Amino acid sequence: MPQKPATLLAFDPKAHADSFSDAQTARLRELVTLVAPEPVTSFDTPEARALLGRTEILLTGWGAPHLGSAELAASPHLRLVAHLAGSVKPFLDPSIQSRGIVVTSAADANAIPVAEYTLAAIIFANKHIFRLGKEYRKARHAEAWTKVTPGLGNYRKTIGIVGASRVGRRVIALLKPFDFEVLLADPLIDSTQASRLGAKLVALDTLMAAADVVSIHAPLLPETTGMIDSRRLALMKTGSTLVNTARGAIVDQDALIAETLSGRIDAIIDVTEPDVLPASSPLFDIPNIFLTPHVAGSLGTETQRMTELILDEITRYIEGRPLQHTVALAELEHQA
Repeated sequence: MPQKPATLLAFDPKAHADSFSDAQTARLRELVTLVAPEPVTSFDTPEARALLGRTEILLTGWGAPHLGSAELAASPHLRLVAHLAGSVKPFLDPSIQSRGIVVTSAADANAIPVAEYTLAAIIFANKHIFRLGKEYRKARHAEAWTKVTPGLGNYRKTIGIVGASRVGRRVIALLKPFDFEVLLADPLIDSTQASRLGAKLVALDTLMAAADVVSIHAPLLPETTGMIDSRRLALMKTGSTLVNTARGAIVDQDALIAETLSGRIDAIIDVTEPDVLPASSPLFDIPNIFLTPHVAGSLGTETQRMTELILDEITRYIEGRPLQHTVALAELEHQA
């Protein structure tokens, strides 16, 4: 019987406990030989370096320690990095490209709940659910709600998707059954590609001015930091909504605070800068901002979907079949 690949877990122990069901833990142990019973959280100790020296598969996740050139040099047998989370950029050194090590990620699985959150946000935004809920709680009797919030409804609304990322593309797919016009702004695709996705490619300023809901799905890069600034927020239609499930720093937060305080636009915000806001942040108190604590991505049972994807990838690797979720390392500079 072929020897099972030596595998090291390297990420936050709580994330490990949350991500594996008992059945998935049993499946992992059937596939590989774990060189340590629990995940390591640092590669700095002699013990961790010795474990790296035996490792063929490195299974990482949220809280993974940095895998730099020194760690790679200590890992002569490493052939596969399987990342049980989204982006590998926070912990993976670009020098891994020269080693021919395959990197795979559960980012596609993590995109699913983000897209689901976004779809719900878009539907609720156009229906003015949050505003109406507050008005009803305050009034405690029936009102002519279309007069309270004119223009409510999802029929023939325009949705603007900023970024044809994996989440952005999944959101566009989820919007197809609805009576929406979908606009897309992304400098890396052309109009034919956008049309195939189910959207019309436009300039970002055009999208900001035309959309009833603007949803951010761009990666955080130097060129996208602060991209949604005061000028672009001012382009948005009165009564429209900004949704951000990408990264907080893409939006000029001070400009967003000013624009929402005016009451002209609403916002549904899952990500902020910093990620954990100080208790004094005005974002907590602005009534037309619906604020959630970075929960759009995989949480609870959803993390086990990512685990299933990674276990399937490890199975393909062991069986010599092509992996389905490899990371294009040369393209990381354009990705989240």
